Amino acid sequence: MASAVGVKTEKRPAADSQDADSNAKKPRKLLPSLKTKRAPELVLVIGTGVSSAVAPQVPALRSWKGLIQALLDAANDFDLLEEEESRRFQKHMQEDKNLVHVAHDLIQKLSPRTGNVRSTFFKDCLYEVFDDLECKMEHAGKHLLRSVLQLMESGALVLTTNFDNLLEIYAAHQDTKLESLDLTDEKKVLEWAQEKRRLSVLHIHGVYTNPSGIVLHPAGYQNVLRNTEVMREIQKLYETKSFVFLGCGRTVDDTTFQALFLEAVKHKSDLEHFMLVRREDVGEFKKLRDNMLDKGIKVISYGDEYADLPEYFERLANEICNRDVSTNGWGEDRQRAAHGSSPQKSADVHMTYTYIYTTQSECSFK
Repeated sequence: MASAVGVKTEKRPAADSQDADSNAKKPRKLLPSLKTKRAPELVLVIGTGVSSAVAPQVPALRSWKGLIQALLDAANDFDLLEEEESRRFQKHMQEDKNLVHVAHDLIQKLSPRTGNVRSTFFKDCLYEVFDDLECKMEHAGKHLLRSVLQLMESGALVLTTNFDNLLEIYAAHQDTKLESLDLTDEKKVLEWAQEKRRLSVLHIHGVYTNPSGIVLHPAGYQNVLRNTEVMREIQKLYETKSFVFLGCGRTVDDTTFQALFLEAVKHKSDLEHFMLVRREDVGEFKKLRDNMLDKGIKVISYGDEYADLPEYFERLANEICNRDVSTNGWGEDRQRAAHGSSPQKSADVHMTYTYIYTTQSECSFK
């Protein structure tokens, strides 16, 4: 049975303390230009770092290479490849060949045509790779998803480069329905970009539950960019809102992201976006910060360890959402209007974010 436990406050070190380690463990301060944003001004960009933190037991969530390897393993388990084909794919993986083309070839192999019918072996492999995600989610990762959901319910938009639906699964267990969108549904994507579908998650590479929308090869990139009206509406978001990159790593180098935003938007240095990263190597951190400035992205350290992100982002979400409610009442009224929730449900949601829940159940979503 779940029990509510109050959030512990951080103790200040003694004024005369000389312990450098204690100072190093102090939580990072929230950047004023970020914490003073209102939730409706934000677009959260969820990368593989978030998914791998939520379900670290699933290698396919950590990287493109991990996903392709997992698909290859599933294909071998289902005896869908000849031995020679399997060895060839594995060799390309080990040699770090162009992974986009490796993925394309593998998908083609798993999707042979017989007359006018295309097989669904690729779909079978995808479902095998992402099987039973909800029971592989860890508590720290759920706290991170909780903060993302909190900001969504206060008006933030969310897009992701991930193929999984971890956020949607978590939200469902909090009695909030999130719709998964991909770029094949142009009408809904247009509505999302126009802020008419706030409680939807845009998967710009596709989501595994709709294999036809998965983008893993060059032709797929061209297809998703063909509707100029939809693309322009999405680009407007990059020009008018603040993107917050979470667990994104090299997302700004991604082909789709480049085409959607960086190549199309002028005067990027005049924009104000944010990237939350781990500050492990000082030199690399400073290099990344310098490189991102001309793209209009402020690189912020949430801490020195991956484990520091959930706590940092929880403080950030609380700061933003509490300000929205206290200054103009946006959060409570607009949340109810967004998905028809009652005052009591809004109060319940607020209480959910005030406490940390502990449970012995492996699949608890409190």
